[in-house]
Amino acid sequence: MHDQPARPVTSRAFQQTPDEPHFALAVDRELQTVRDLALLLRKLRHRHARRHGGSLLTYRQLAAKTGWSHGIIGEYFAGNVLPPTERFDILTRLLGATSAEQGALATARDQVEEGRRRMNLAAGAPVPQQLPPALTAFVGRAELLAQLDGATTTGGTSGSAEPAATSVVLSGTAGVGKTTLAVHWAHRAAARYPDGQLYVNMRGFDPSGPMMTPAEALRGFLEALDVPPERLPTHLPAQVGLYRSLLADRRMLIVLDNARDVEQVRHLLPGSPSCLVLATSRNRLDGLVAAEGAVPITVDLLSFDEAWQFLARRLGADRLTSEPHAVNEMIERCARLPLALAVVAARGAAHPSFPLSTLAAELRQTRRLPDGFVGGDAGTDVQRVFSWSYQHLSPPAARLFRLLACHPGPDTAIPAAASLAGLPRIQVRRLLAELAHAHLVTEHLPGRFSRHDLLRAYAADLAESIDTPDTQRAAIQRGLDHYLHTAHAAALLLQPGWDPISLPDAAPGVASEEIADHDHALSWFTAEYRVLLAAVAHAARARCEEHAWRLARTLVDFLQRQGHWSDLVAAQRTALAAAQQVGERPGQAGAHRDLARALTRVGEREEAEGHYRAALKLFGELGDHTGQARTHRAFGALLDRLGRHADSLHHAQLGLELYRIAGHLSGEASAHNGVGWAYARLGRYGPALDHCRRALVLLRQTDDRHGEANTWDSLGFIHDRLGRHRQAVACYQRALILITQLGDRYDEAETLNRLGDSRWSLGDRAGAVRTWQRALRIFDDLGHPDAEGVRHRLVRATAPAGGAPSAGPDPG
Repeated sequence: MHDQPARPVTSRAFQQTPDEPHFALAVDRELQTVRDLALLLRKLRHRHARRHGGSLLTYRQLAAKTGWSHGIIGEYFAGNVLPPTERFDILTRLLGATSAEQGALATARDQVEEGRRRMNLAAGAPVPQQLPPALTAFVGRAELLAQLDGATTTGGTSGSAEPAATSVVLSGTAGVGKTTLAVHWAHRAAARYPDGQLYVNMRGFDPSGPMMTPAEALRGFLEALDVPPERLPTHLPAQVGLYRSLLADRRMLIVLDNARDVEQVRHLLPGSPSCLVLATSRNRLDGLVAAEGAVPITVDLLSFDEAWQFLARRLGADRLTSEPHAVNEMIERCARLPLALAVVAARGAAHPSFPLSTLAAELRQTRRLPDGFVGGDAGTDVQRVFSWSYQHLSPPAARLFRLLACHPGPDTAIPAAASLAGLPRIQVRRLLAELAHAHLVTEHLPGRFSRHDLLRAYAADLAESIDTPDTQRAAIQRGLDHYLHTAHAAALLLQPGWDPISLPDAAPGVASEEIADHDHALSWFTAEYRVLLAAVAHAARARCEEHAWRLARTLVDFLQRQGHWSDLVAAQRTALAAAQQVGERPGQAGAHRDLARALTRVGEREEAEGHYRAALKLFGELGDHTGQARTHRAFGALLDRLGRHADSLHHAQLGLELYRIAGHLSGEASAHNGVGWAYARLGRYGPALDHCRRALVLLRQTDDRHGEANTWDSLGFIHDRLGRHRQAVACYQRALILITQLGDRYDEAETLNRLGDSRWSLGDRAGAVRTWQRALRIFDDLGHPDAEGVRHRLVRATAPAGGAPSAGPDPG
């Protein structure tokens, strides 16, 4: 709230006209929030519809006219995102605002933006600070730092009127220090970007797995910008639109590290001149330079003097000046590449009494392995340096270094590394410390270790040349066993109703993690889900198909809760292919069903229906009545959303009968409610009441509070349709008591929406509006499309004529 907004807007530009008695875009008070502004947009949209035959412009139609995503347009109308100035002007013109209205609305938008700025300052809006720690021993690179400063400062280095760059590309060979330079400069420049700094490793050249997708990077950024997981858009265009809208008018620095190509980066460009993108890549990203005006800066090898400073900071200047010839040879052997110099310096620092001439001689005598892992430049000599450092490891640490090549990445926790090596955790902790001391791994988070891409490739080369295929496969299996058994235990705690799957015994040497409770399970999945997704793909590539489909199954509930629908689709496609490869029919059936559920959420309903039918066929052939029943229930829910209520009833009845045959009491209770709901949707309220009452009796025996809440909601719907509005209100209130205890916000919003209908029917107009407003806040927080239907009710309910709200959703 603000006592004195900068530019209050009056209602004169929006006075009611005789031909539009039900519309008055009144702004008699001072606008204060984005949602106030969104309400004006919605009123314009409804006026436009009345002027054009009563048909509302849908979000998809507006998207076609503007080229924006329909998802971000929905965010604008919901009041979740403030449209940038240019987009806001375009929207008001498309919705038929007069010139006077457009001017007043533009003023309103400016007022809201200014109020939001002041409120953010007062409340301490989230300021993400994701930059990795800067290297304390950074040396040199003065010319490159000056180029970065010049490119990102208005007027550049020449003092002309040239605008500051909005994107810069640092390119150079592997190991040349691009990331170190980018992070060092980003910390220096952070004060110029007070709204925060975002960072992501795009894994563009990771030899152990696929590079990060733009959607995955965007989800991380949106989470850092405080977008709740439930509000994260499903499709990439909507994610891009939300991201760019949130960054509009902010001053932020975005570091995209280790990008492979332009397409990986393009979606992450904010589009705001007040933000800067700093990308690093082994490739020059010429397309970004040509199409987006990015400033290219080449990161070359260190100069000889810089290399000397580099070693002096780590080994001490006195030590270097006492043996200058040895230092010169070390620099030459390392090809002035920072990564190689760091490895050599780590060896020297670990043995301060060793003469540097001894280290140079060791390096000189190190055998280069046959195949270089970076070609044609100074990196071809780096393998010699890595080999030299590797040869000074203890045998157990050397073995662990090689076996880490069998891990899917992107990083490794100590328990997983212990299972991979088949060693006790306390020993592996010491071995990882030895590897970190030698700069062969990096502990980037407490207890989590990663490696440079060159070191990953080098470890893989070593494993291929030293370890037998059986040794490597055994390590892969131990690692997958670790993740499968731990994830299975965590999934059961995350969702107690989850059906366990049969697991093979873990290989000797595997020590899966002990998951204590629900919160521990959630935190474990949060830390490991990216590794688990990589493990699913890794298992399929390694022909460990039994692990692939089982691991994918354990991820279903977590990914659904977090809204990672695209990841879930990809994992279940891999699971299905793996189960088909080995003829694992239960695995195929479950993957078909879980894939169908995920496809439904991303809007691929036709394909989802085909997978549901395939799942039903397989479960039927297997005689798995519970599997069939669960699939019928899920399939019925999809058909209900499609308006195919008779088909939905058919599947609900089949599910009920199959639960009875299986003797699954909690499933039978839930299925009674499903059948009752389907009857109610068809207007057959007698059998609907009968089934819901039976459900309540059984649910109380099984202590299923969620099922009981859903059934009270169904009873409220039935009584409302029968005109028993007071009974409906009582049922909805009982459902809400249970739902709020369970913390299920979507079900809470649905029940509130229906409760509002019943209160309206009772004549409690004010109570109905308050209830719909509560439902709308939750739907908006979740980013759910049902918000538009509730908003339509509120607009009708609060219109000057006081027309009754429509029960149907507002098209969007």
